[in-house]
Amino acid sequence: MRVLVIGSGGREHALCRSLKLDQQVTDLHCAPGNPGIEEVATVHPVDPVDPEQVAELATRLRADLVVVGPEAPLVAGVADAVREAGIACFGPSRDAAMIEGSKAFAKEIMMAAGVPTARARTCATEQEAAAALDEFGAPYVVKDDGLAAGKGVVVTRDREQALQHARACERVVIEEYLDGPEVSLFALCDGSTAVPLQLAQDFKRAYDGDEGPNTGGMGAYTPLPWAPAGLTDQVMREVVHPTIGELSRRGLPYQGVLYVGLALTSKGPKVVEFNARFGDPETQVLLDRLETPLGGLLMACATGELGPDPVFKDGSAVTVVVAAENYPGPPVKDDVIEGLEPTGHAYVIHAGTRRDGDRIVSAGGRVLSIVGSGPDQKTARENAYELVSRIRLRGSHYRTDIAQ
Repeated sequence: MRVLVIGSGGREHALCRSLKLDQQVTDLHCAPGNPGIEEVATVHPVDPVDPEQVAELATRLRADLVVVGPEAPLVAGVADAVREAGIACFGPSRDAAMIEGSKAFAKEIMMAAGVPTARARTCATEQEAAAALDEFGAPYVVKDDGLAAGKGVVVTRDREQALQHARACERVVIEEYLDGPEVSLFALCDGSTAVPLQLAQDFKRAYDGDEGPNTGGMGAYTPLPWAPAGLTDQVMREVVHPTIGELSRRGLPYQGVLYVGLALTSKGPKVVEFNARFGDPETQVLLDRLETPLGGLLMACATGELGPDPVFKDGSAVTVVVAAENYPGPPVKDDVIEGLEPTGHAYVIHAGTRRDGDRIVSAGGRVLSIVGSGPDQKTARENAYELVSRIRLRGSHYRTDIAQ
């Protein structure tokens, strides 16, 4: 099959790498892509949030399947335009993607579906925000209602900092803090049913020891040997199936991947947030361990023909993000990157990179994801960090405690 992937980050490079390994995928394209993706797919200079451009390219390429990676194209209606062109698409419609596009909408769906989650208030004024902060108390959790590239959430004990974040947003959702470790579950959905991928855990804070500001994610690993027995089945039963059922009841059949961010609280698992796409950097480790061919799985979602649960390889995968100087603030760009060659058990996923002649230079905040694998978590971690140590990027930084 001919496959077109939309996006240019680490998630899309990981998707393209796995699709290239699927013998069913005979022709692979990506728009706009990045230097790492260029090694496995033909790239095209298309605006990924322009539905007409994407649909036109898919038609011109005679694509059998379009895979939409990031959230912004989904919320812009790219999947709708592709389907209207008569092409199968992995990714929810614009209206269904509001499960990520609006925190308030996500809470409304969760309430209607009886999904366990934090109590919350949607606030449009400073006065409403102040009242909600006082109602729930510290630690304060303030979420930008709209898309914020994984950086719209502030968790703090400083009330003024929480209120300042609320002032900076047009509308916010303020909710009670959920105690306990956080885990990620991704469910593949075909509109009426869903199957789970392995559990994963990512690391949101910028610095070691979960210090510093929130980021898009500084590393991840899978599987989770410490996760409670039966957790995946419980989340599918109490969260995923009720959620896609409620969306279908509203005329919004969900086709794509539903990310469930969970807090394992003292009162059981509760939903922290939903995303309408694969997470980054969890995608890197999940796809590294996935044994079922990816192209067939994504096509089954797009055509309403999901079968049995996917199969995963034994062993573990760990990914470590190498970030640019000053990230998660405005990143320093255009620094040369060296040391990108893979080792026996680790390889590089490009995220914020671009080509400058015959050099690869930094072009974003999270520049690279280094993926290591092994028979166990300790070995996978060692393999990832061994390759991280070879990367040369002036001013870059990374966490040293991923999957420790």
